[in-house]
Amino acid sequence: RLRLHDGKLIKDRRYHLRTYPNCFVAKELTDWLIDHKEAPDRETGIRLMQKLMDHYIIHHVCDEHSDYKDAKLLYRFRKDDGTFPLNKDVKVFMRGQSLYEKLVSVEESILKVREENSVKYQRTFLGCEMIDWLVQEGEAENRKEAVELGRVLLEHGIIQHVSNRHHFFDSDILYQFWINFRRRHRLTELLNENSSCALSESPDSPFCLRKLNPDPGNTSFLSVQTNKEIKIVSAVRRSSITSLTGNSNPYFSTTPTLVFPPVAECNPKSVLKRPVTNEELLSPGAPYIKKTLTIVGDAVGWGFVVRGGRPCHIQAVDPGGPAAAAGMKVCQFVFSVNGMYVLHLDYQTISSLIMTGPRTLVMEVMEAIE
Repeated sequence: RLRLHDGKLIKDRRYHLRTYPNCFVAKELTDWLIDHKEAPDRETGIRLMQKLMDHYIIHHVCDEHSDYKDAKLLYRFRKDDGTFPLNKDVKVFMRGQSLYEKLVSVEESILKVREENSVKYQRTFLGCEMIDWLVQEGEAENRKEAVELGRVLLEHGIIQHVSNRHHFFDSDILYQFWINFRRRHRLTELLNENSSCALSESPDSPFCLRKLNPDPGNTSFLSVQTNKEIKIVSAVRRSSITSLTGNSNPYFSTTPTLVFPPVAECNPKSVLKRPVTNEELLSPGAPYIKKTLTIVGDAVGWGFVVRGGRPCHIQAVDPGGPAAAAGMKVCQFVFSVNGMYVLHLDYQTISSLIMTGPRTLVMEVMEAIE
């Protein structure tokens, strides 16, 4: 969007005696995508922009067209007209991004590679240094307000204590930005999902692992310790929620087919060391911290597996997926999904809530304080 503003493709335009601010011509944008190698051809460019429409990122200026048409029609980014959906959680995410960009752009930034207990951590800072910086830069009026901001960022999974043992304090405790806001993707990655070939769906499944066409070399990951019941849970596309067992090929193929593959039952060993009850999670003084994670799904999903029930827990996380980038970890307990309290629900119900909800997923999780 910013590149289009810089290139003057987004500007005020006049049509039928009316001025439409901050908009672009669809046909011109398709040309731009090809010229800047964001799309190899017009068909791909059209599909890319349709994805952005489907995700409420762009829209027709008068909302008269639900499809992106490669024609002399005017479209606009929702962030340019204030119609982009912003709830509290998204605002916190954007505040964290703004602070991160400000920190990395200055000389002698407080963000450094530091070592603690013989482990090196990226993008780290001391709590007291961050408080000093927030007050000095006018991001907070006083130290108390700065601490509150730091706690909100931690609870939303944007920052964390390097070994995840402390909340945010005005002290020399070492923290890090958990999200790398500079991680970038090409637009064509949005098209990795083949939406025309929906595979068989089962509630007993790794329903939101994210990668497509898994490569045995680097895209599969262990959900549990390998055993006779299950070898490897391989990343699959979001619309496919088919389980795997060790009795068949451990890698699930997402090659388009008109024949739905059979659904195999799967009951992998839980990653939890022991069962935990809701009463234990919610009891006063319990050694758990609540975090809010804002997970912006990519073209093929969110990248995690939920299992168990009453409460449900995170069974597996794709280390390269959106959930991992937002701070999700195995053994966290699912407290709420998009504002709905879910501690009393089983994982099949929670999977349905996630699959039928928006692409931007807001989850509250309970995490043990070690």
